[in-house]
Amino acid sequence: MRLVVALGGNALLKRGEPMTAEIQRANVRLAAASLADLVAAGHQIVVTHGNGPQVGLLALQSAAGPKDGAAYPLDIFGAESEGMIGYLIEQELGNHLPAGALLATLLTQIRVDPADPAFRHPTKPIGPVYDEATARRIKADRGWTVALDGDRWRRAVASPEPLEILEIRVISLLVERGVVVICAGGGGIPVVMRRDGSFAGVEAVIDKDRASNLLAQQLGADMLLLLTDIDAVYLDFGKPGARQIARAGIGALRADQFATGSMRPKVEAATMFATAVGRPAAIGRLEDAAAILRGDAGTMIGGAGSALEIRS
Repeated sequence: MRLVVALGGNALLKRGEPMTAEIQRANVRLAAASLADLVAAGHQIVVTHGNGPQVGLLALQSAAGPKDGAAYPLDIFGAESEGMIGYLIEQELGNHLPAGALLATLLTQIRVDPADPAFRHPTKPIGPVYDEATARRIKADRGWTVALDGDRWRRAVASPEPLEILEIRVISLLVERGVVVICAGGGGIPVVMRRDGSFAGVEAVIDKDRASNLLAQQLGADMLLLLTDIDAVYLDFGKPGARQIARAGIGALRADQFATGSMRPKVEAATMFATAVGRPAAIGRLEDAAAILRGDAGTMIGGAGSALEIRS
């Protein structure tokens, strides 16, 4: 099968872990082992990844720099993090694959609408987590928007809808030649089209799951696989009566049942893919990738109706 495999930012950097190069490489090494298992099973994979923690840290480091220096915009940080994480994935995955395997990391620009309402209502959490007092101080000092992400606070930025992958022809060409492509990292680099047809970057971070859905549709993927640090989609997650969903029809889940900063964008992206192409999408834990494809783990979304299958 042709799979678009989206690695969540929290699958590459566990919640609460320091953002050191050593820890991120160790997590990427574990991710690469799971991805290599998919390739060994005969699947063709295209890899995307999150960058929320990393792009936020880059912005924080820039803001702490010399006061007379202009801060870099988020699209530049998106490109930096896409290159950094892509390099780690490409190297570690290459170490797990047979000699001669073809891999490529591609910086990916994705067009958004400059009039997208997301620019007026920042909701995408990025960067480190803070307690409320620290978050409010940072908001006052830097003029950033902050919002709750679970029980902690993070910076929130605009997350416009992805409309067009500018490098899709190049990605398709590489995939058809048998290359394992790592692309659309962090949702891609957000750009807008000027009136003269040229492009320019904008201050935003595109949601990685929505960008992965667009990529999977345009590549004709057999499945969109959204991998994170949570083993499945749950009803009443975090409560005593939480129930793990094994399978769900397209109409079975409402995105507003889930938290904005965690499972909601994954459920939305999975539902959009399954609705648009009539093929399934799945959500689950990174290390369970092979079991998710077999239906033994994670949550599979697809098929008509509103049927829910709860895993016992």
